[in-house]
Amino acid sequence: MSEWKKICLVTDIPVLGSRRVSRAKGIDVAVFRNDQDQVFALLDRCPHKGGPLSQGIVFGTSVACPLHNWTIGLADGCAKQPDEGCTPSFSCKVDAGQVFLDAAELATLALDLQPPRAGPGASSGALGDESFAVQAPQTA
Repeated sequence: MSEWKKICLVTDIPVLGSRRVSRAKGIDVAVFRNDQDQVFALLDRCPHKGGPLSQGIVFGTSVACPLHNWTIGLADGCAKQPDEGCTPSFSCKVDAGQVFLDAAELATLALDLQPPRAGPGASSGALGDESFAVQAPQTA
């Protein structure tokens, strides 16, 4: 039997939008809500170049990656043809208006994947032999 972790209320996720869920280890998880109030959870990393899917455009049961417009299925994390590749999906459920993710999957799924080394999803970079942290610009 799965142990479920409460993430947020469905209404905390914008319609046709997403929220990011940070994990103790590994890449963040993006939780999406479509116009039918269905909720989906994927690793916040496009299978193409590692773009942040949480910044993509949600339509139907898909999200368009903000970097190269790849269409990723929200139910399975797989790119739509002609593109190929998948990003891990996380089990989620909605109960009484609250969104839950599988706690075991949050703790263990896709920990071996690294964030991209460049672009909007990057968290670190390198110049020659020197490594550095990357921080997203602050918005007002």
